[in-house]
Amino acid sequence: MIRVSIIGSGNVAQHLIQAFSKTTEIELVQVYSRKPNVMATIATSAKIISDFTALLPVDLIIIAVTDSAISEVSKQIPFQNQLIAHTSGSMAMEVLDDKNRKGVFYPLQTFSKAKEVDFSGIPIFVEAQNDTDYQVLEIVAKSVSNSVNRIHSKQRKALHIAAVFVSNFTNHLYQIGYDICQENELPFDALKPLILETANKITTLTPTEAQTGPARRKDTQTINEHLAFLTDENQKEIYKLLTKSIIDNGKKL
Repeated sequence: MIRVSIIGSGNVAQHLIQAFSKTTEIELVQVYSRKPNVMATIATSAKIISDFTALLPVDLIIIAVTDSAISEVSKQIPFQNQLIAHTSGSMAMEVLDDKNRKGVFYPLQTFSKAKEVDFSGIPIFVEAQNDTDYQVLEIVAKSVSNSVNRIHSKQRKALHIAAVFVSNFTNHLYQIGYDICQENELPFDALKPLILETANKITTLTPTEAQTGPARRKDTQTINEHLAFLTDENQKEIYKLLTKSIIDNGKKL
């Protein structure tokens, strides 16, 4: 059994704790949180600590905090030659303090506290400085996920940027669609079947093959009518930029 401790109390930390609690291959030893009461419903009180000096030696410590805090948190860990991994998609492995062995344990998913996820379907990408540590990270990852992959920092950054486009930016476009519906007294629910079908199509088609709409057809009359309808300048600029990008992509074919 692999002994693991987690530092953090945010979305990723909470989902990892819940995932590890469902497998017999991992022993969750401790959870560090600056606000122990936040974790009261996630982990048993005996495992929750708020003092770095109370950390116990384990096989792996996972730092699941905001990117800007990773480096400073890693300096607070009172061990040497301990395997430490962060969960960031964009930060290099080298941000971790040099006194310990370094790794990355990156689950590629959007996490919200209120939304339960099935970890078995979440791809996890791991990095390490040596093969022994890779094996530890892979065992931990495979205990909760059916998709575990070795990756290096440049690939992980590219993957994270791609994820921002397909998830964070896409969700913001949902927000724009929601706002347009609200302003015109329309139910946003009417768009949900379209959203689901659009997402489902790319499980069998490439994004280029799945692309439809006025920009794909180069339907300038409809495009101009849409732009004339929009009154929010930010929405108008986003519409223009995305329309141009779709048209330019079509020219490459």
